[in-house]
Amino acid sequence: MTVEQLLRHYPRLYHMANAGTWESLRLRGLLSTTALLDLFGINGEQRYLIESCHRPQSVEIRHPQFGAVVIRDQAPMRESALMRCLDGIGLRQWYELLNRKAFFWATERRVQTLLEARLYRNQEHTVLTIDTASLIRAHAEHVTLSPINSGNTLYNPPMRGHYTFRPIAEYPFQERRQMRGIGNALVEVAVEYSVPDLGAHVIAVERRRGNDILENLYPCER
Repeated sequence: MTVEQLLRHYPRLYHMANAGTWESLRLRGLLSTTALLDLFGINGEQRYLIESCHRPQSVEIRHPQFGAVVIRDQAPMRESALMRCLDGIGLRQWYELLNRKAFFWATERRVQTLLEARLYRNQEHTVLTIDTASLIRAHAEHVTLSPINSGNTLYNPPMRGHYTFRPIAEYPFQERRQMRGIGNALVEVAVEYSVPDLGAHVIAVERRRGNDILENLYPCER
């Protein structure tokens, strides 16, 4: 895939975060789980359970300076199914691989599907719309692309391994496009470790429940 193809077909990217997190994201950036654990100084058994194991429920971590943050659950990634679809990588390696990445959806439809999922439809979320060109200009060397929802093993999950995430130039876009169409040719855009300047790439931020927009957080309505 070329950068030009990425920008032409996916000019906007999307991220779904916990409700009430926009101010933190604006100030601190989008941190992967690993980056958050580093920032909060979480180590030992607590870190192992969060970073290297399955998280069936969301986990709150605290810091005397940074306050409290919630690390999202991995409920859609059932471990029994995951064990059957890992290829050349162990469970702990896979969890740690995902936890080092900051994720964006390539299409708004993916965000809508997640917002409507049984686990999340009754909760409020913060949904960010990102300018792809701006993000890529700043972080291209740390960006990888995935053809699947890497954190989901429901409903006949595809095989996955280190090869799931590929640099832009190595991503088989034409092959995927012919097989799945533009809407499914690319699923996730991941940035390694963190996007500390996230606010510089944000176009819009909304507070949503399901697909109802409850409030425009940025730009603010006057």
